[in-house]
Amino acid sequence: MVSYIIRRFFMAILTVLAISILAYTIIQLPPGDYVTSYIASMSASGSAVSEGEAEALRLQLGLDKPIYIQYLKWFGLILQGNFGMAMEWGRPVADVIGDRLWLTIIISVAAIVFTWVLALPIGIYSAVKRYSIADYVFTFIGFLGLAIPGFMLALIVMYVGFAHFGASVGGLFSADYMEASWSLAKVWDLIKHLPVPAIVLGISGTAQMIRIMRSNLLDELRKPYVMTARARGLAEGKVIMKYPVRVALNPFISTIGYLLPYVVSGSLIVSLVLSLPTVGPLLLKALVAQDMFLAGTIVLLLGVMTVIGTFISDLLLMWVDPRIRLGRN
Repeated sequence: MVSYIIRRFFMAILTVLAISILAYTIIQLPPGDYVTSYIASMSASGSAVSEGEAEALRLQLGLDKPIYIQYLKWFGLILQGNFGMAMEWGRPVADVIGDRLWLTIIISVAAIVFTWVLALPIGIYSAVKRYSIADYVFTFIGFLGLAIPGFMLALIVMYVGFAHFGASVGGLFSADYMEASWSLAKVWDLIKHLPVPAIVLGISGTAQMIRIMRSNLLDELRKPYVMTARARGLAEGKVIMKYPVRVALNPFISTIGYLLPYVVSGSLIVSLVLSLPTVGPLLLKALVAQDMFLAGTIVLLLGVMTVIGTFISDLLLMWVDPRIRLGRN
């Protein structure tokens, strides 16, 4: 078991290294650089930037170096806990991301908890009571959840909240706490605003996970060992929960690896609609400005969240499935 964890840990480190190279390379693929975008924005505002000023700015930001030199410099900063300067902001990337990263993680975890709490029992019920009225209702709702984009659901929630309840459901804080320092009152205010974005972001994943759990459990319930357990007179609840549900959880648990980054990346447009102070709007702005340090750091963090999610799912699978603990899988 220890060797399994160590092996997965080193694989995670190599994956993060590969993600950092890909993230930095992909962001550099569009023509031009931050200075090009800066010149275009200044020209749009009526201010001209001379060729000498542009070259001096490239020299100052290190954009005159080859891409591999820029990457090595950035990766060296990462190893020191410094992600570089956000060019458009003129501040360290860590300061620009700041609370936005933690708020993004909080929203993501809340959405995943919502997904699991709702999808697991509904998926089990739909499998056990297949082709019942409730199963058809959950299936219909699940298809709606998959079909409706998150930003459209956010717009619907905002409209219903404002038109019928006279309440604004956007943001994560009340006006009094947006710029306030952290306190118990601000944490409570965050908790009160958290359900709406968590539900909006989690509803699509919930619909998908319900279908996964239902199909997995249906497949297990048809196997001979379940019929044998029933024939021996075991209670129906024990027959279902002890083995079939436990085995059906394997594919369910393995989805954590992509669920974390899916929620974060899916929150980009939803964050714009609901005015959420997450890294999504920052990523969009950084990509438009070709701010490679800021955009690269956010993309790298998304990759790291994928690796962390996969590592967590590996540990959970090892706990749930004895075959993995014994090295047979």
